[in-house]
Amino acid sequence: MTACPLPSRRGLLLVLSSPSGTGKSTIARALLESDPDLSLSVSVTTRAPRPGERDAIHYHFIDEARFAALVAEDGLLEHAGVYGKHYGSPRAPIEAALAAGRDVLFDIDWQGMRQLAAKARADMVSIFLLPPSLPELERRLRARAQDSEPVIAQRMALAREEISHYAEYGYVLINDDLARTIDDVRAILRAERLRRPRRVGLADAVDTLCRPLAP
Repeated sequence: MTACPLPSRRGLLLVLSSPSGTGKSTIARALLESDPDLSLSVSVTTRAPRPGERDAIHYHFIDEARFAALVAEDGLLEHAGVYGKHYGSPRAPIEAALAAGRDVLFDIDWQGMRQLAAKARADMVSIFLLPPSLPELERRLRARAQDSEPVIAQRMALAREEISHYAEYGYVLINDDLARTIDDVRAILRAERLRRPRRVGLADAVDTLCRPLAP
């Protein structure tokens, strides 16, 4: 008996958002290292490369004129300005990945998530990561020993603003156990990949399955 062919799948956009210090980068790195079907969205930016950064690997480095042209022609799925420089997610490579059944990971804030939802909600899976508590978040920020006291205070104030948008996300996880949170994100990804609307070849597979057997 011939097995029913597996249906093809449309990719998805996996958005991870959280206050700084919640563990988002660690979780994203674990997902990317273990899942060959998931890749990180490579943003365009108008800032200069930092030491060790490579074009098309860490960012696509472009000038202000090119960035403005991309915005004008709706070539970015989301974009933002940070400290006078601009960042954005280029539409063309992301849509190509989706059509090929590959998933794209976004490390963006709630404002970027809103823009992405406005243009690609059906393809988006959004997860907001919460710290166990604000005192624990502050402890983690201090333990990193990367920021001055004024910067830590600024990050804590921003964290409260970011957390207030948790209800706009499809999933909300409390990262009180890193290994378990990574497993939970993987479980969400597995389940979302199986959603019927994303299995674009499902109708043909069912048709083959239901076809009468030859005498």
